[in-house]
Amino acid sequence: MSGNKPVVIKKVKKVIGGGHHGGAWKVAYADFVTAMMAFFLLMWLINTTSPEQKRGIADYFAPASVSRSSQGSDGLLGGTAFQEDGARASGSNRQIDEELSDDTRRTKSGSGTDGEAMPANEPSEEALAQALANRKDALMRSAETSLRQALQAMPDFAELSKHVIVDQTPEGVRIQLIDQDNRAMFSGSSADPLPRTQHLLETVAKVVSQLPNRITIAGHTDSTPPSRTGYSNWDLSADRANASRRILEKAGLEGDRIYQVSGKGDREPLYPDDPDLPANRRLSIVLLDEAPVMPADHGL
Repeated sequence: MSGNKPVVIKKVKKVIGGGHHGGAWKVAYADFVTAMMAFFLLMWLINTTSPEQKRGIADYFAPASVSRSSQGSDGLLGGTAFQEDGARASGSNRQIDEELSDDTRRTKSGSGTDGEAMPANEPSEEALAQALANRKDALMRSAETSLRQALQAMPDFAELSKHVIVDQTPEGVRIQLIDQDNRAMFSGSSADPLPRTQHLLETVAKVVSQLPNRITIAGHTDSTPPSRTGYSNWDLSADRANASRRILEKAGLEGDRIYQVSGKGDREPLYPDDPDLPANRRLSIVLLDEAPVMPADHGL
């Protein structure tokens, strides 16, 4: 039996995922990167938030058992106290509201004509005027935005946009439909609008009909007199403005919304340095920056 050789079994141990180093370092590195990202994000948030926001966040994480108020829970979801100074008096964090209300009272309170202090709960005339001005400004911006969006939604806006100018004036939002070289808005020296002009006026009417403002319509010409005998630029501009009024009313604009229709002739050119320029021939439709006139029987 000397010819029998011993059987040797070799076991090879396989190492998976990183050789002799292992993969634990990857987990540790990922945790480190995540922590650094969280740290820098926290630093960025601290630098971008206002003091009121920081105070609100701090109050949100404050213990619910601690209350700085004599009534209500004073937390983010405060109590429902019926008193005016309850924790849910205005639906937001009490501490922030108290500071803001103090500033508001200091702004609103002032001296009367006889040196007497005005009541803290009554706003001053300046505050009311400023609030009204801000409201009007917001309404006019909304009107301008609505009109621009309506014009941009037109299929042939790329072509017609050259004829339209929308801007703000002291009177209100002004919409101007102007002539271009070899592309007039009216036929010759007449008050007959071309199809593109009717299309634009109908679009303007749809937008203006959704707003409460009264409007004015004015016609303008260049310095070149009309070719018709006995027919001046005054006549031409007034007739074009009146023809535009008829199209606006036919498209749905109420007649009592129109405050004024006038012909300016060549007295207010769009380009004073070049009074013969075709762009001086135009229509101006202004949404007046004022409240609409109520009917006589309103409120009866």
